[in-house]
Amino acid sequence: MEVKAVERLLGTPIAYACAIKAGKWIFLTGHEAVDWTSGIPREVAGPAGFPLYGQHRSRREADFILHRMGRILGELGSDFAHAVRLDQYYPNPRAVQSYHLSRHAAFGDYIPPSTSVVMERCFAGEATVSTSLIAIEAGHEIRKIHPPGVASAPTSGFVPAVVCDDFVFVAGQMAHNPGQGLDPRAHLPEHSAWAGTEIRLQTEYLIEHKLKPALAAAGSSLERSVKAQIYLADIADAPDCLDVWNRHYAGIPCAVTVVPTKSFATVGGIIEINLIALTDGATRRKEVVAADLPGMAAYGPHIKVGEFLLPSGLMAVDRAGNVVGSLVSPGFEGLAHAGAAQAAAVYDYAEALCTAAGTSLAKVLRAQYFCADIAAFAGVSLAWSARFGPQPHPFVCVETPRPLPAPGMALIADLWISTAG
Repeated sequence: MEVKAVERLLGTPIAYACAIKAGKWIFLTGHEAVDWTSGIPREVAGPAGFPLYGQHRSRREADFILHRMGRILGELGSDFAHAVRLDQYYPNPRAVQSYHLSRHAAFGDYIPPSTSVVMERCFAGEATVSTSLIAIEAGHEIRKIHPPGVASAPTSGFVPAVVCDDFVFVAGQMAHNPGQGLDPRAHLPEHSAWAGTEIRLQTEYLIEHKLKPALAAAGSSLERSVKAQIYLADIADAPDCLDVWNRHYAGIPCAVTVVPTKSFATVGGIIEINLIALTDGATRRKEVVAADLPGMAAYGPHIKVGEFLLPSGLMAVDRAGNVVGSLVSPGFEGLAHAGAAQAAAVYDYAEALCTAAGTSLAKVLRAQYFCADIAAFAGVSLAWSARFGPQPHPFVCVETPRPLPAPGMALIADLWISTAG
């Protein structure tokens, strides 16, 4: 692996991996408009006495992020034309349009499959956007898929799905018709008190009318799914959502991460799902990785596919169903004990999966931390350094709405790990 890293992020002991190249794949994770040495640069903050002069702050942030991303991709033998996935988190919907203007300018006619959701806050306190990207080396073919009925809004303009090197990357999908709002089939009629539940209707619609058609058009199918992220406006909807999901995925192993989310692009939308699958003709094979983990530590199975180990979102829940460390130092958030204890447990679970898959957690390529309080990352960082010392950490951390799935839960970790020798 080739790692581009900052040894001391903003003067702290945190070593941050801003980019990792593993074979032909490139991961840029957790990019915000911050100079990693000095903080918010002037071209982002604006004139000290007149910060509203010039372009909107979010546009300045987006220009800064995408310019740096483009440069790093070039240094690693790729470019925006070879990106296959984008993930964006915003603390305010107002930032989205400014970011889209910058994204169109940077990416041109091809914007890769994208997921954009609103969270409570990004890692940097003033940041209005956090962006992560996965790309492949230049020279590899990316086939763009535009299934009927699975389009993006014109203002966003991303390709709904792409096929690249055995994989299908499906953009974050909602139960809507772009530019027209929620599809009536995914919405509880206003006059009805018990004609189903909104989350079940939207989940069912997403799977049947978005994911299945996108996969079919890409030469794949639901059975070839390997990894999904499900964003929910209300985490209390998780049982109903997963009941529908598991009915469609009965007998189909697919890693899944469930994340509470503040809001989405479509008014009335309460769920968004992105998905990765293999093509029907793929030479890679997916395998379920079994390890001695507590049953409630994840909502789904853990998948090895080719050079990647893709665990389901890991939660620090023990065998009795208790959140690890939740009864230690309650009320003293400043100690960051919950973040440290829970991250350590998550790393233990992930390492057990790595051992079963014949790899090591030291080969982590991308670590997404969804935290109920951004301050929990201090504990996450302690747990990381205790395990890996100065090894750079390829992280993105965003603050979600509270609560997470279980009382006292501080974080959900979504990891990509290399299995290459």
